[in-house]
Amino acid sequence: MSAASPSPLRPLREAPGGGAVVVIDQRALPHRLAFETLATPEAVHHAIREMVVRGAPLIGATAAYGLALALQHDAGDAALDARAAWLKAARPTAVNLAWALDRLVRHVRPLPAGERAQAAWALAGAIAEEDVDVNRRIGEHGLPLLRDIAARKGVGPGRPLKVLTHCNAGWLATVGWGTATSPVYQAHAAGLPLHVWVDETRPRNQGAGLTAWELGQAGVPHTLVADNAGGHLMQHGEVDLVIVGCDRVTARGDVCNKIGTYLKALAAHDNGVPFFVAMPTSTLDPAVADGLADIPIEERAAREVTHLWGRTAAGEVLEVAIAPEGTPAANPAFDVTPARLVSALITERGVVHADESALRALMASA
Repeated sequence: MSAASPSPLRPLREAPGGGAVVVIDQRALPHRLAFETLATPEAVHHAIREMVVRGAPLIGATAAYGLALALQHDAGDAALDARAAWLKAARPTAVNLAWALDRLVRHVRPLPAGERAQAAWALAGAIAEEDVDVNRRIGEHGLPLLRDIAARKGVGPGRPLKVLTHCNAGWLATVGWGTATSPVYQAHAAGLPLHVWVDETRPRNQGAGLTAWELGQAGVPHTLVADNAGGHLMQHGEVDLVIVGCDRVTARGDVCNKIGTYLKALAAHDNGVPFFVAMPTSTLDPAVADGLADIPIEERAAREVTHLWGRTAAGEVLEVAIAPEGTPAANPAFDVTPARLVSALITERGVVHADESALRALMASA
């Protein structure tokens, strides 16, 4: 584990010689580590839409490079606005996508058209590096919370701190460190005994395929569980805290995250288990107050619910059906957890309450 990130791999990096970026194809994990080179805005759009890259911070950074690539061909005002809108439409829920693209548009619009592509590429690189630093600082602010709970729970030899997480908010979802996993990685590096319960996170199994893979790579003790096991574990004292990431947080502290997060928050509330959300301030959407009414929830393909990908004993990766042929299926990709169920938001600027006044003060300090 390096000082800069818990993994020597970067999910997003500039290709040697420039003019393209290289990403980890997350659809191939955990069975195969594969990389894909994105050299056109169309390739970036496809990678975001088809979840070659996923996770709000990583989507934002990748999209920034996509707009920079588009400006290499046409950097006029009309093309700038059209390409930004087109990239935003690739995934509608995570606010980092729009945040990064709007930031690039504001940055290059005052410049002559001939200077825009280079300036956009430089800013995309800066956004990627900022993400690593932001997530590192989220971990630094979250670590004292873990230490405090560990002290109260009597954590020590034979009794680890028991953390439950949902989906993948690790370094695979960011440019480095991860959001929800950053405090975990830093606690592990500091020698705090801990154990992570990893939700499988149907339907795309990002917990089973991504979180379990990266925790294993880092040597963090963990156990994979079915999504519906979380409440049972909490009832029996097997969870000391829940920590998740987020795709969008409203002005009053409602949290939009991978489908099933709300159910974990309800179970945590009923069992007195702290429920923390790791939130880069780029994920805060001050324009939205009511998460249930105003956050667009992406509805993905029904086939993600009716089928599964897995590796056979012979090593072949196959898709199999798990429902009767022709079964209708709904596939909302995210849900919204009301602010009242969130114990605190862990940001790069500190730990804050999930309420409007605290978030307003946070944005004012930024």
